[in-house]
Amino acid sequence: MKQTFIRIISHQELNVPIFIAGFPSIGDIGRISVKLLIDYLKAELFAELYSPTLPDYVNIDKKGICHPPKFEFFASTKNPNIVVAIGDAQPASEDVPAHYEICDDIINFVIKIGCSKIITASGAPVVQPEKEIYVASTSKNLLRKCIEMGSTPYKGGRIIGAPGLLLGLAEKKGLKGVCVLGSTTSLTADREASFRIYKFIRKLLALDTQN
Repeated sequence: MKQTFIRIISHQELNVPIFIAGFPSIGDIGRISVKLLIDYLKAELFAELYSPTLPDYVNIDKKGICHPPKFEFFASTKNPNIVVAIGDAQPASEDVPAHYEICDDIINFVIKIGCSKIITASGAPVVQPEKEIYVASTSKNLLRKCIEMGSTPYKGGRIIGAPGLLLGLAEKKGLKGVCVLGSTTSLTADREASFRIYKFIRKLLALDTQN
């Protein structure tokens, strides 16, 4: 494998889908929250991203079969149409070009399939335990909507890795985006914070108002 590539498993008929992404990060909030969303939507796996910039190990499934790290893309044709990406890992933090390469490939892919908006999920480190939901957006209107739903603007900080970089690159290519961050004191899996973010994303997508 010499470069990042996306393998299409099945072709989906999607109408201006919203793109949602979660990857291993602080408290593993991004990955856990979007996994909950995938299960809730009963979304269908339709594409996989592989890259030599991802870590040099394999994951072993419950049957003992080895798989290289990858990003998976799932599609839901409910209203609204949704594409969800979840990743096994991110490139090494010091390999900045690798982050740009993968994130740029992802943005180009979701634009190609018609996405117009992006939501990323991650964790926000705090010293004292709290139950805040923070948001940072490329759009004032989208930020205002999230604040009206009970979140707090994430001011003066940084969003490290794909959850932040995807937003920055998306904005340069005309996509509106928001990162939803759960406050956490944990470096390991914070399932309570992950569930809060999952519920907030459902609310943001107006999924809870549907029958």
